[in-house]
Amino acid sequence: MTTCVIGGAGFIGAHVTRGLVRSGRDVVVLGRRAEPDRELPPGVRYVSGDYGDLEVMRALLKDTDEVIDLAYSTVPKSSFEDPIFDIVSNLPASVQLLREAATVGVRRLVLVSSGGTVYGVAKSLPIREDHATNPISPYGITKLTIEKYAGMFQRSTGLPVAIARPANAYGEDQHAFTGQGFIATAMHSIIRGDAVGVFGGTGTTRDYVHVSDVAEGIVAILERGVPGQAYNIGTGIGASNLEVLAEIAPLANRAGCELRTTTLQSRSFDVPANVLDSSKLASQTGWQPKVDLRAGIQRTWDAALATHRRS
Repeated sequence: MTTCVIGGAGFIGAHVTRGLVRSGRDVVVLGRRAEPDRELPPGVRYVSGDYGDLEVMRALLKDTDEVIDLAYSTVPKSSFEDPIFDIVSNLPASVQLLREAATVGVRRLVLVSSGGTVYGVAKSLPIREDHATNPISPYGITKLTIEKYAGMFQRSTGLPVAIARPANAYGEDQHAFTGQGFIATAMHSIIRGDAVGVFGGTGTTRDYVHVSDVAEGIVAILERGVPGQAYNIGTGIGASNLEVLAEIAPLANRAGCELRTTTLQSRSFDVPANVLDSSKLASQTGWQPKVDLRAGIQRTWDAALATHRRS
C-alpha cells in the first residue's frame, strides 16, 4: 500500500507521515521545498515539486493507492489581505488533484479542510458537521469551495474522498509568528521577552487539539471514514486566549520569563468562538483525543524553551 502525503513535511503532515509509516505503508511525501524542513522517518521518499504541476501529480498518482492532501498556501490573515491570491494559489491545484485522482482511480483520498473556519460564527457549541457553513474569511470560503468540489467528484465519478476538518492544532514542532498558531506564537514571544498580542483584549475561544491527535484523526479517516462524509477533529473543549495564557504562566515563571500582554485591534475574520463536536469521528472510527490541553502545553513549552536555549 503506497500513500502519497501532499504537504507531508509540514507541521501536521510530518506527524501524519510518521503514523502512516507505523501502520506499515510505503509513504511518498510531496513538498514545495528542495529538502524537507522537518525530519521524516527512514524509508519515506521525498519529492520536491508543486502539487499544482500537472505532470508532477500524474507521475505520483500513477503509483499511488491513497492520497492525503494537506497542502495550502495561505492562512486566514494572509487570505484576508489578498483574497485573490488565496483563490488562485489553492483552488485550481486542489480541483486538478481531485480530477486526476478520479481519473487514475485512487483507492482513498482524504482532503484536509478546516474545522476552525468553514462554519463561520457558531450558532451553538460544540459544532457538529451538520452545522451551517457560512465562513467569514477568504480562507474558509476557499476551503469550503474545495470541499464542494470534492463532493461533486465523489458523486459524479465515485471518487472515494472524505473530508477532515481539524480544530486548532498545536504542538512541539509548530513554527511561531506565521499568522496561525496562538500557542506557539505566545510561547516564543514570552521566551523572547516580548508581549503577547491578544486581539480585542479578551481574545477568542478555540478548540486546541494536539497535533498528534490531529494526525491520528486524519489516519483514522483514511482507514475507516466513509467517502462523501466530513469529520471534525477536535476535543469538544474550548479555551480562550487568556485561559491558555493562564496555563502557560506558571511554566514561564519557573523558567524566569515574564508574561506580558498587549491588546490588539479585533480582526473581522476571527469568529468569537469555535469548538468542535467530534462524536461522529469517534463513533465511526474509534478515534479519541489523548493529549489534554495542560499536558500538551507542558510538552510544547518544554520544546520551545529547549529550542531557544540551543539557539
